[in-house]
Amino acid sequence: MLQSVIVEKLEKLPEPLQTEVLHYIEFLLDKYVPDMSVQVEPKKRKAGLLKGKIWMADDFDAPLEDLKDYM
Repeated sequence: MLQSVIVEKLEKLPEPLQTEVLHYIEFLLDKYVPDMSVQVEPKKRKAGLLKGKIWMADDFDAPLEDLKDYM
């Protein structure tokens, strides 16, 4: 039903505006409908890639000074 209403209203528009509607439809398809013909292979994870780049403070598990009143 919705398609018939769209087509009916589209036919009432002049041709330059119909072209604009077509461009907008193509824009929406590009933005919201994924291209299923292109298949992206998932990236393989490599263990230890960030080794030595991340550190944690020795007192990480210690209570925060701001919360000592609540303990």
